[in-house]
Amino acid sequence: MRGLLRKIRSTGRVAEPAPEREPAQDPALRGSVQVRHVDAGSCNGCEIEIGSAFGPVYDGERYGARLVASPRHADVLLVTGPVTRNMADPLRKAYDATPAPKRVVAVGDCAHDCGVFKGGYGVEGAVSDVIPVDVVVRGCPPEPPQIIAALRDLTGR
Repeated sequence: MRGLLRKIRSTGRVAEPAPEREPAQDPALRGSVQVRHVDAGSCNGCEIEIGSAFGPVYDGERYGARLVASPRHADVLLVTGPVTRNMADPLRKAYDATPAPKRVVAVGDCAHDCGVFKGGYGVEGAVSDVIPVDVVVRGCPPEPPQIIAALRDLTGR
């Protein structure tokens, strides 16, 4: 046990170094934000990258972003995928349940413009067609540093 503790102490924190950032322009969400992830119909590629963004290497929580289980506790909705017909109403309800001031981050090309699912019979549209979007993170799927940068813009950290 002591050997393990010595190894942990000598190794230190194993995480990506924080890049330099300018302060956030949005004073309403300074400090830390509670993030509710909503999968509106994606292929799960963005979810894997979000999991990495909040994992031990990129550690999104050190920048003040924390995942929560309910939109009632959230400041930010992190929406992935094109909005399917079955998810349009639940997404609106999650948006309405989020207290003000609230922000919406559309993660991935599918959330921005439906990506490869554009024109599909089960697709309602992009996230901005259903609820207002404040920040778009482009990519298919976007890399964890891009997701973290978007959340850091909201927290100012």
